[in-house]
Amino acid sequence: MTNHKDRNGDYAVATKRDEQARQILARKIAAHAIAEGDMLTAIPGLRLYRRSQPTPCASAAYEPSLVVFVQGKKQVNVGKTTYVCDESTFLLTSVDLPVVSQVVEATEEVPLLGLILKLEMPAVREILSQQEFHVREDSADARGMAIGVTSIELLDACARLVDLIDTPQDIPFLGSLIQREIVFRLLRSPQGKHLRAIATLGEQSHRTSKAVEWLRINYAKPLRIDELAAMARMGVSTLHHQFRSLTAMSPLQYQKHVRLHVARERMLNHGLDAASAAFEVGYESASQFNREYSRFFGQPPMRDVKARRQTGSATSQA
Repeated sequence: MTNHKDRNGDYAVATKRDEQARQILARKIAAHAIAEGDMLTAIPGLRLYRRSQPTPCASAAYEPSLVVFVQGKKQVNVGKTTYVCDESTFLLTSVDLPVVSQVVEATEEVPLLGLILKLEMPAVREILSQQEFHVREDSADARGMAIGVTSIELLDACARLVDLIDTPQDIPFLGSLIQREIVFRLLRSPQGKHLRAIATLGEQSHRTSKAVEWLRINYAKPLRIDELAAMARMGVSTLHHQFRSLTAMSPLQYQKHVRLHVARERMLNHGLDAASAAFEVGYESASQFNREYSRFFGQPPMRDVKARRQTGSATSQA
């Protein structure tokens, strides 16, 4: 029989191996992500990320993706739900979500470091369709975002993917293989149930994700909840429940958040005034837009845009 000392020793060894794997990945990311913010790589769907100081709250649009953090700490808010991400965690997003995020721990010596890998649902479905991939039945409602503890297997696969940046000739063949392994590791993790629910055709979560996608694309159109429910092939009350479970928001709140995010981006990057941005994203009243914008971002539209231009703030997913 294994005694407590043996179990504690095994745990200490496992923890040390996890920390070593995390440090290896951190060094590899730091070697490439030299500048602040996101860095695109030659590997399709992969970005690296560095932040050397805490940041104010910033709006962003998260797409289906995996974010692996290896240093620092970040807070991500979806609706009224808060996710705190540190060097031991990954963040899994399975549907498009408007979020507000903030780097809370980062320095020049120990910057926030991470990688962002876009997830393609057809690839997820292809892995799920393989007979050798068995999953447990789980009746829990799926979430559009989930946080988990990064395993040594996931860290190792991510490190090998980052290594391909130095051997671009290997990317076309090995890049897709390693990304498939990463998706496989995610699906096998406790958080995999959220990704499986979205990827599985016919599931309520998958049908709800279609309603989410429609709202994200057609945010400027009037919201008719009965038509949205018919599109998802479910009753209005069921859609409300599933939609809130998936996004932590009602359909109306989701539409409002997307409208405000898009309006802010257009004022920042396209020079629109508040009234023009409001009407472009579907508001019929500029005063209502100003009220909701101030409530959501903490200050009136043009004051907020001016402040962000002065600080050079930019939205980022990691």
